[in-house]
Amino acid sequence: MSVAYNRSCRLWMNSEERFYSDKEIRPIRQQGPRCVATTLAMLTGEEPERFYPPVVNTQDPVSWSEALRPFGMKLGYCPTDVRKLRFYMEELVGYDDLFLLCYYTSSGEEILSDPDETGWVCGSHVVILHRDKIIDPASGKVFPAYEHPCNDSHTKRVFRVIPVWHPRGL
Repeated sequence: MSVAYNRSCRLWMNSEERFYSDKEIRPIRQQGPRCVATTLAMLTGEEPERFYPPVVNTQDPVSWSEALRPFGMKLGYCPTDVRKLRFYMEELVGYDDLFLLCYYTSSGEEILSDPDETGWVCGSHVVILHRDKIIDPASGKVFPAYEHPCNDSHTKRVFRVIPVWHPRGL
């Protein structure tokens, strides 16, 4: 008996593509709740303040991608669901390149709850996966990918950092 739908897919179709495996990234520790701005700063070599609102909206990855364009980069969406990041990590590390990993910092119950009167549901965080290392703006430190606490967190979004000329992307 065949199933009428696919249960999963690869995060990126071409596993031979490498865009930024040789990129040097200087870790920066975020000041306050500024993981998006700090992550973009680490990718570009700029200061985090360059990416503060209204330049980027922390809940709008299209604005992140637009902010990367002047630096020759953009974001390519990787199809994921809410599984914990550990279920994606081996495939991501296997691409040997550069990704942004976004994950919820709350428990499963909170993730599925209704928003409060301001629209808030729960916290989230973004880190850089470069090859087999995670660069975390919360601490400004580098971790082996399989040892970072994000592995036990539920996925919010995953993006590959790609050149602005690439046909795929936001």
